Amino acid sequence: MFRGSIVAIVTPFRNGKVDEKALGNLIEWHIKEGTDAIVPCGTTGESATLDYKEHFRVIKFTVDVVNKRVPVIAGTGANGTDETIIITKEAKKSGADGALLVCPYYNKPTQEGLYRHYKAVADAVKIPIVLYNVPGRTAVNMLPATVARLAEIKNIVAIKEATGDMKQVSEVIRLCGDKIAVISGDDFTTIPLMALGGKGVISVSANVAPKLVAQMCAHWEQGRYDEARKIHFQLEPLNNAMFIETNPIPAKTALAMMGKIKEEFRLPLCEMSKANRDKLKGVLKGMKLVK
Repeated sequence: MFRGSIVAIVTPFRNGKVDEKALGNLIEWHIKEGTDAIVPCGTTGESATLDYKEHFRVIKFTVDVVNKRVPVIAGTGANGTDETIIITKEAKKSGADGALLVCPYYNKPTQEGLYRHYKAVADAVKIPIVLYNVPGRTAVNMLPATVARLAEIKNIVAIKEATGDMKQVSEVIRLCGDKIAVISGDDFTTIPLMALGGKGVISVSANVAPKLVAQMCAHWEQGRYDEARKIHFQLEPLNNAMFIETNPIPAKTALAMMGKIKEEFRLPLCEMSKANRDKLKGVLKGMKLVK
């Protein structure tokens, strides 16, 4: 259902408000460049600093602008199950094609708690659900056995795997087979994960180089492995640069350098240090994304 290059799109701000004009332009650019699906209100979209009204508006705006040209997978996860259900219901009402649910963060649920959380949401909202395992942000790792249990639930269709652990990815694919699509949550693991049977990437780098990420995934899916590997190595400096400071600071800074958005964040995120800004600009120049 969900595959290829899926961008975890940034949320542009201007003077403290969501910049819908810039967001609309980004969406059109992504579709033109070959992005296969769009995730609004994920980690890269600074969802943690959006209030409910903004969160719902960004999802609805994205759905409306996309207009069924590619799938929209709305970020709807929270650290409480009831809140997650509320946001996921709103995403379905807005016309999203799926929902991306991060593991509940901060409260560190057990594996049984994770299972019950996702099952409760899947039972309450009949929308395709993408699990999101990112222990570096949530302080909890959803283990392969738990993913396999959840894969038995009909509307849980995929997992964004952001552990960076290929052994864990391999075990998830072995246990789940075709019951769930495994999607990379780290740009640097896209090709290794697809080699194991994964279906693509929910990408940060695609914010900056959407055509290259889309081409890389398409090459691999169509058996052009040498071409895919070539783009993987071409993207490696950018993949590294996207995490020289906390995501999405580098992505938004790069897009501002490219003239696509205003460089604006919400506290506690702030502008990039000068040293890292210089490194980022060097990478963008090397890829001919800026002059």
